Amino acid sequence: MASAANEFVGRSLALSRNGLVSSAEALAVDLPSLWAVIAVETTACGFLSDRRPQILFERHLFHAMTGGQFDDGDISDPTPGGYGPPGPHQYDRLARAMQMDKNAALLSTSWGLGQILGKNYKMAGCQDLAGFIAAMSDSEDTQLTAVGAFIRAARLDGPLQGHDWPAFARGYNGPSYAENQYDIRLNGEYQKAAAGALPDFAVRTAQLYLRYRAFDVGTVDGIMGPHTRSAVESFQTEQGIPATGEIDDQLLQRLAPPAP
Repeated sequence: MASAANEFVGRSLALSRNGLVSSAEALAVDLPSLWAVIAVETTACGFLSDRRPQILFERHLFHAMTGGQFDDGDISDPTPGGYGPPGPHQYDRLARAMQMDKNAALLSTSWGLGQILGKNYKMAGCQDLAGFIAAMSDSEDTQLTAVGAFIRAARLDGPLQGHDWPAFARGYNGPSYAENQYDIRLNGEYQKAAAGALPDFAVRTAQLYLRYRAFDVGTVDGIMGPHTRSAVESFQTEQGIPATGEIDDQLLQRLAPPAP
């Protein structure tokens, strides 16, 4: 494993419009339908500010995979929940579990834009767990490709095509989906996206890459709001170029994250 600072850091590339279109076409769904899935799962952002994939560690799965031998009520417990804060805290929990059983810990974690469980790596189109995690660390495009593969393998493409949100929610989120209104939230995100709320991908890419550089952009949502414009201007000033606040290909090239 790499050092803790670089663990699970790959290219960390932002979602492209081509990536969204390709995954939607493979599922024979419209763009808003697929966007709704990732909007509900991760508010449509697959990476943390430190470039690691969004994750959620599932203590009940770790308990089941390790026979309860590490039960502590926190990272191993027969009941779901106990997540604590999102973000880096989930990696702290994962790291502790990996010290006990690395493979079971990684399999018990959900990853990326669609929060696919490590144990479902084959359904996500990957040959092995290492390849799956590499895909999750590489880009939001590869994360979304895995989401599409999982949806097809789980035979949920039909419900998604037909906007049968309860059926899709049951298959994707589990039988208790109604407790957190998963189907209602899916429909809400779909309606917003269908009404024209899909992001400007250039703006969204700039937001994510600025966040990697510790600039405050607000939400990574593809909307050119005041936080984003201010961050762009600050970065341009830092780079010694005119602080126009505008996003173009040259700016995105300058912002692109360095190779891991």
